[in-house]
Amino acid sequence: MATSYNFPPTSRYYNVEIATLVGTDGEPRAYLRRRFLPPSGRFALLHLHLVGDAERLDRVSAQELGDAQAFWRLCDANDAMRPDDLTAVVGRQLRITLPEGIPGTPLV
Repeated sequence: MATSYNFPPTSRYYNVEIATLVGTDGEPRAYLRRRFLPPSGRFALLHLHLVGDAERLDRVSAQELGDAQAFWRLCDANDAMRPDDLTAVVGRQLRITLPEGIPGTPLV
């Protein structure tokens, strides 16, 4: 039977369903269902961030979003499965967006 856990709204696991699997020993084990990356088109663009030399994603997240642990929002907004890929290339432009579902005014 699947249930849900109260992750805070700032967590990437907010609203991810928890399911239960019964092991061979008969004991139930809870696990999180897979979280898929949302399409980056769902995010309202605020501006672009140019990746600098030796820049780290947690520092970009702290600077741009005010929370170093919100790096996953940058991953979602930039279609990245691997966080380190976002800062691997100096000069890459990262999309800095509003959280998913919050509408914004498109940049012209």
